[in-house]
Amino acid sequence: MSDIITPHLVSLDEPLGTDKRAVIDALAARVAAAGRATDAGALAADAWKREQTDETGLPGGIAIPHAKSPAVREATLAFARLRPGVDFGADDGPADLVFLIAAPDTAAEEHLAVLSRLARAFMRDEFTAGLRAAGTAQDVVDLVLQAVSDTPATAAAPAAAPAAGGTDLLVDGRPARIVAVTACATGIAHTFMAADALTAAGQKAGVDLIVEPQGSSGYKALPQQTIDDADAVIFAVDVDVRDPQRFAGKPVVRAAVKRGIEQPAALIDEAVAAVGNPLAPRVSGSAAAADVAAGGAPSSLGGSVKRALLTGVSYMIPFVAGGGLLIALGFLLGGYEIAFDADAVLGSTTIWNLGDVPLNIYLGAVLFKIGALSFGFLVPALAGYIAYGLADRPGIAPGFVAGAVASFMGAGFLGGIVGGLLAGLAAWWLNSLDVPRWLRGLMPVVIIPLLASIFASGLLLLVLGGPIAWLTQVLNDWLGSLTGVGVVLLGVVLGLMMCFDLGGPVNKVAYGFATANLAAGIAGDTRYLEIMAAVMAAGMVPPLAMALASTVLGRTLFTEPERENGKAAWLLGAAFITEGAIPFAAADVLRVIPAMMLGGAVTGGLSMLFGVTSKAPHGGAFVFFAIDNFWLWVVAIAAGTVVSAFSVVLLKRFAHRRGVTEAELAQPVGVSPSVATA
Repeated sequence: MSDIITPHLVSLDEPLGTDKRAVIDALAARVAAAGRATDAGALAADAWKREQTDETGLPGGIAIPHAKSPAVREATLAFARLRPGVDFGADDGPADLVFLIAAPDTAAEEHLAVLSRLARAFMRDEFTAGLRAAGTAQDVVDLVLQAVSDTPATAAAPAAAPAAGGTDLLVDGRPARIVAVTACATGIAHTFMAADALTAAGQKAGVDLIVEPQGSSGYKALPQQTIDDADAVIFAVDVDVRDPQRFAGKPVVRAAVKRGIEQPAALIDEAVAAVGNPLAPRVSGSAAAADVAAGGAPSSLGGSVKRALLTGVSYMIPFVAGGGLLIALGFLLGGYEIAFDADAVLGSTTIWNLGDVPLNIYLGAVLFKIGALSFGFLVPALAGYIAYGLADRPGIAPGFVAGAVASFMGAGFLGGIVGGLLAGLAAWWLNSLDVPRWLRGLMPVVIIPLLASIFASGLLLLVLGGPIAWLTQVLNDWLGSLTGVGVVLLGVVLGLMMCFDLGGPVNKVAYGFATANLAAGIAGDTRYLEIMAAVMAAGMVPPLAMALASTVLGRTLFTEPERENGKAAWLLGAAFITEGAIPFAAADVLRVIPAMMLGGAVTGGLSMLFGVTSKAPHGGAFVFFAIDNFWLWVVAIAAGTVVSAFSVVLLKRFAHRRGVTEAELAQPVGVSPSVATA
């Protein structure tokens, strides 16, 4: 990579323009003139688009406009030292050191690693001082090449050593433990600069801070034990955090990646403040879903498959939730007949020419059709994101194709699961191959989607799809044959599963089963609508029960932070957010979980016994219009809530944990008895 920058790509003290667009255009022209880009205008346009999204000026007179562009032939750096400087949006004034970072849109990992090394070098004062003192273009080239060879690229930023002299940023009398994730849209520059800025600020503040930069060139996931031991999390990101369930339940501070560069100390202060705040935002999801660190090799096939299944269900839920609520609203406006009449209504009328069709019927048809189309993505999304969970982005396309094939063959969600796993494993294996460098850029966009789709979808069409479709039909027939005690028993089992891990793998299996078959229920098989109602009702019990127990029945048995959480849990429970009970279970799992399961079983069984149906997959009491026999459904939820609440109060009062006194139980979480009574 010694040719990533050459003297021809360096401009020292030359007039390139008085605004940042002119500077970007001039540097893009240098890249094209050197034969490293096919079109200077296209490269400049891509860099300018990125600049408009988030200005690239940084403290200290630095600017790093950058882009991945199909116009770029090879990874390139173009540098300009400006006198006078030009405003790139930094708070402390114009930039006099400007690097245009140009990467191909299919850049290989080694190219991206070099670019990320350069970004980290910006955080070193000696590097920027050398650029300002450089006498020739060759001096700049030598400085840059030395920087990219000396600076680590993708490893997690090291833990900060506590600063001498002590600090106020303490938790339980020790330095706060914080983990952070940094990521930007391109994964080249801001990602690593924010990581180093946070690490340096953590060292200065005397906190134990470790950063995971999630760059385009790959990343090393933090050890799960390090995450588990952390007091709080900082997400300084402009894109989604990869595998966020690893951080589930932790207090979190979210910010743009640029703030991680410019205000790292403030983010650390906010993170430490969130540790003792019961109302602070927390990372959603279940930590039980994170058996394998993202981006690394799976520690076991079973753990990797479980993580992928949870990923698939998590990404599928928005399709189900949005589609189900739209269908329910369609029924509300147009009546249940709209399920059969929607195509005819939409095919013969428009909003401008309703004719004899009432407005409510037309709008009902519109909502129903949008919801039905959303449901059409259910199995492909499940399969696509299962494959994504195994193979990251290369798995998405073959996974979606396999899911579409499963739907075509009538294999349903079981076929989607199998297809997603096959596609993900194939994509993961193909991506692990050591291919020639010239082929590496084609792997994720051409080779892997092609071969993994042929493998997974071909197996479904030729071999597996038929048997899975038969098994799906057998399952449907069995559910249709359930009566009396069998129906109630099914509700009990689903209720137990929903409350076993409060949003974790077992909960997701039950919820995924209900939502994946909701379309069949809406099409006429009401047994699946009953299952949906029972699952949602049972999932509401844990937060409602803990709210009742901590704010009404047994206030003295709970800490002040738990009582505050209990107030919020009323709303979370009413909205079917089972995770609202996680703070209680995390503090006292052996007494909370059994009590929650008992109430969930009662609610699930009663809901099935009453024959309650739900056409909405989420929303709790707020989607009352989509629930038939709504008041009987409320009775079932109330019964389970009361059973769980009384059970947890009795267990806390009479089943003490070994070695824990009542005085200790009354202390606020994270505060020692001596501190609490001082």
